[in-house]
Amino acid sequence: MQQITKIVITGGPCAGKTTAMSWIQNSFTRRGYVVLFVPETATELISGGVAPWTCGTNFDYQVCQCALQMEKERIFKKAARTMPQEKILIVCDRGMFDNKAYMTDKEFNDIIDRMGLTLDEVTNQYGAVFHLMTAAKGAEEYYTTANNSARTETVEQAVALDDTIIHCWKDHPHFRVIDNSTDFEGKMVRLISEISEFLGVHLPYRTKRKFLIEYPDINILEADNECHKVEVVRTYLLSNPGEEIRIRRRGTGNYFTYFLNTKITAATGEIIETEKQLTSDEYQVLELQADPEMRKISKKRYCFTFEKQYFELDIYSLWDDQAIVEVETSEIEKPIHFPEFIKVIRELTGVESYRNAVLARK
Repeated sequence: MQQITKIVITGGPCAGKTTAMSWIQNSFTRRGYVVLFVPETATELISGGVAPWTCGTNFDYQVCQCALQMEKERIFKKAARTMPQEKILIVCDRGMFDNKAYMTDKEFNDIIDRMGLTLDEVTNQYGAVFHLMTAAKGAEEYYTTANNSARTETVEQAVALDDTIIHCWKDHPHFRVIDNSTDFEGKMVRLISEISEFLGVHLPYRTKRKFLIEYPDINILEADNECHKVEVVRTYLLSNPGEEIRIRRRGTGNYFTYFLNTKITAATGEIIETEKQLTSDEYQVLELQADPEMRKISKKRYCFTFEKQYFELDIYSLWDDQAIVEVETSEIEKPIHFPEFIKVIRELTGVESYRNAVLARK
């Protein structure tokens, strides 16, 4: 039986939604899900010239936005039903109740009535809703609107809007708020954990350990129907001191997803990492900015489980006598049980010379 689940990722301005989408893609595709993303409708419309200040009234605009939101979600679900995979996760970048934050209750109810729906029907179309708290609450130093041309809120406005969005969604039976009580990576880990709990997916990892191993018997991996294989290519781009910018292509056959990852070392020494998904065209344009002093890192990644442990085994094009395997674990000292075909040479956890960025140096 096909399992199609639809969730919402929402939040205040500058909450980390773009990076969250990449985390969701990476975390759940390797666990057998096809992940589909419904883009944020307001950003699409406003960037295209359709906005509350260009339409006759704000209500006129909201009617258009809600209609497009519902139609997009309907089309994504219709498309999902045609796909052969059993587990499909539809992730909405904001949902219908986000629109309610920009109008009165009466206006929102009028729009729902026009669509021939009830509030309960709109609520129940989403399995779960995850709210990422704006950086303006507790992480003010990272608050910015530079990454979204449709956003103009001040810190005070961002806080107020965050509160309003929470109020709009608060009656959903599975509504979770991911706050700024940890650093940003911790925030993303907590989001993935919450989604995993909702889906019933075993996702125990908190850290990774890395090992150098002898070149494995690929035939064993290829014969395992539960082993998921993907091709990964990392390209490092020209960047300023203190920055590491790379693009990544990941997928199999003719289907690939593309990401831009940026690491910036702050004056405090903290590493701030952000990631967003790219289109194929955006990826090709960025490829032209590749750092000529660094080679592309190409590898085949085999993802599998063994004795309730999750492994990612990377076969690098650089080597024909060794490989690297990473194991996700909830405790750094917890013993790791390797399959017989994996022969460990030594542990590489924290070893700088085996980072991808170092291996890419010519």
